[in-house]
Amino acid sequence: MIDFLLDIMRFDSTSGKENELAEYISQKYKPADAELEIHKTEFGRSNIFFKWGNPKVIFNSHLDTVPPYISPLKENDIIKGRGSCDAKGQLAYLFEACLQLRKEGYSDFGMLMTAGEEDGSQGAMAANKLIKDCDFIIIGEPTENKLISASKGNICADFVFKGKSCHSGYPHLGDSATERMYTFIHRLKEIDFGEDEILGRTMFNVGMLESKNAHNVVSDLVTMKVFFRTTFVSHDVLTDRVKNILDEKSEMNVLFRHRPMKFFTTEGFETGTVAYGTDAPSFNNVKNIILYGPGSILDAHTEHEFIKISDMHKAVEDIKRIYKTIS
Repeated sequence: MIDFLLDIMRFDSTSGKENELAEYISQKYKPADAELEIHKTEFGRSNIFFKWGNPKVIFNSHLDTVPPYISPLKENDIIKGRGSCDAKGQLAYLFEACLQLRKEGYSDFGMLMTAGEEDGSQGAMAANKLIKDCDFIIIGEPTENKLISASKGNICADFVFKGKSCHSGYPHLGDSATERMYTFIHRLKEIDFGEDEILGRTMFNVGMLESKNAHNVVSDLVTMKVFFRTTFVSHDVLTDRVKNILDEKSEMNVLFRHRPMKFFTTEGFETGTVAYGTDAPSFNNVKNIILYGPGSILDAHTEHEFIKISDMHKAVEDIKRIYKTIS
């Protein structure tokens, strides 16, 4: 398990670069008794699906990582580097669980490694179209070895603010797109989307903010993305409420959205909720979805990302126990 993790962490598989890793795993690590499927997304990105029989339970996590690439380093009980907990560490423990279950004589399950989870779940959407007669998907994400009962949804949107440029010494002769952006964010922070009794408050983050005006020119164009973390209370009303606070020279374009989720849980495990998105909403052909994995989301997407080997071994035993309960 650890050798496999360190091996796949040598690859820079940031979103859009997964195919080299997918090909490597399919060639080097295909179990002799497993059937291999390669799924291609509409953008040419690859999933790997190892199948033993007709999978009623699918183990899943994703091949891609967020940038920048950070090479792996093993120190005693800890593995550091990009993807260690999000989510190559998840692939490693789930794959190990599959191999152990197979040795114990179990069949009718599969190991699905998806592309593009970090930028829209393209791989999961492609796989979902092909999944038939599956009862459960077990998704590996860093949950601190807890079974997750619910997760927030998300809505990612582009925003464009238009104005009129002029010499910054005479701003009254122009129309500042930057000021329009400031006004919008102030209004956005004032919207009360309500308190969800399970998932709490709706949150948002601004990214990829850009205005190419010179320092001494009033901006005529500002663009940015806003990523909303939605709840069961806010998800269906958020887009309309946000559009209502835009002025006539501002635009909103939704890029993708994933609904908040409730997950299948079983007795005997600590539970919790999470505020991050997963591939789960894309698997709408499967009724029961389980979310569980070693590592912490607080370490994911950071320069100090890591996972504990001991937590991975615990995860293998936990997920085997869950599999034997549900299969």
